[in-house]
Amino acid sequence: MKEVLKKVKESSRVVATLNGDIKRKVLNEMAQALIDNSNTIIEENKKDLEYAKNANLSSALIDRLLLNEKRIESMAKALNDIASLKDPVGRVIEGWVLDNGLKIEKVKIPIGVIGIIYESRPNVTSDAAGLCFMSGNACILKGGKEAMNSNISIINVLQDILEKNNLPKEIISLLPDYSREGVYKLIQEDKYVDLIIPRGGEKLIKFVSENSKVPVVKHDKGLCHIYIHSDADINEAINISVNAKVQRPGVCNAVETLLVDENIKNEVLPKLKEAMEKEGVELRGCEKTLEVIDINKATEEDWNTEYLDKILSIKVVSSLDEAIDHIQKYGSGHSDAIITENYTASEEFLNRVDSACVYVNASTRFTDGGEFGFGAEVGISTNKLHARGPMGIDDLTTYKYKIYGQGQIRK
Repeated sequence: MKEVLKKVKESSRVVATLNGDIKRKVLNEMAQALIDNSNTIIEENKKDLEYAKNANLSSALIDRLLLNEKRIESMAKALNDIASLKDPVGRVIEGWVLDNGLKIEKVKIPIGVIGIIYESRPNVTSDAAGLCFMSGNACILKGGKEAMNSNISIINVLQDILEKNNLPKEIISLLPDYSREGVYKLIQEDKYVDLIIPRGGEKLIKFVSENSKVPVVKHDKGLCHIYIHSDADINEAINISVNAKVQRPGVCNAVETLLVDENIKNEVLPKLKEAMEKEGVELRGCEKTLEVIDINKATEEDWNTEYLDKILSIKVVSSLDEAIDHIQKYGSGHSDAIITENYTASEEFLNRVDSACVYVNASTRFTDGGEFGFGAEVGISTNKLHARGPMGIDDLTTYKYKIYGQGQIRK
């Protein structure tokens, strides 16, 4: 593995010096190559789907794994979108001149080699590679074994374009060892790797955070909430809640817990039950919820669970304060929303809920790099340093100071 990482490190010095026009050209060629090779990618993906079914993975996880022409077109579009962004490398963040005449500039630069560890979704492979490339970084990617064939196929397409442009293929690399031991070796190599981004289940995040010698930006679970305030538009609240739960239940920005203000529970809960059950959602509720609708009783474990499936827990709360307290206690700092027509309540919610993305009258499903205008994202950071929320190309840079002098010496 050291030899692989050594080559990746060497390639990072090449990609760091590429200008924006070259990077855009390569990314657009990669996008077209994904479409041109879609049949091959889909055939390899079928092998992974067969493995997933034999391993009895949930329908939601299998959906995350699936690639078809439409999804490959979306992957290609993401690369085109990334290519259209302004190159962050070399951008002067700020500059000033000291009294002694020294001119100082704070300038964006690539981080170097970024290791990204993720599960299931093979579209992450091209998204992460494109974002790292546009921000002047080399990447070493470790997808889940359930997506191994898909990831290898995608990487082969991207590396082929690098080589056609006389660039080292190691700029975009797959970790050669898919085992847990391989992950452990990767996160120990602080000589060759500059940043680790783990995105996946709690066990993966915990393992990486506790064992890495390389700085880590966590992309933790998405235990997302929606609070339906007493001044909510009821129909809008139900529509948003259904979208946030069922539009794609197996992703981290899907809602897992719904908080309903006690003053409107009798009006909201029956309509909500009808709408959710129509979509095949299993509901679990607190004691006060069960007083209004007949559903399964929620346990303490439910408030802590990221279902990633068509399951939703519901809690009736007495006030905005109780809703916020529940979110702060059980939430993962990912995405949370309030549905209300009350401006004061919405601002209080926005200011007090300590999550990466906080919404008013909108679905949590919008927490996504593409939706935010970043082209894609390497994940949704639940860290507070150095990046938070969807991580795009700006978040894959650091900075250095350039100082211009004319013979100044310190006295």
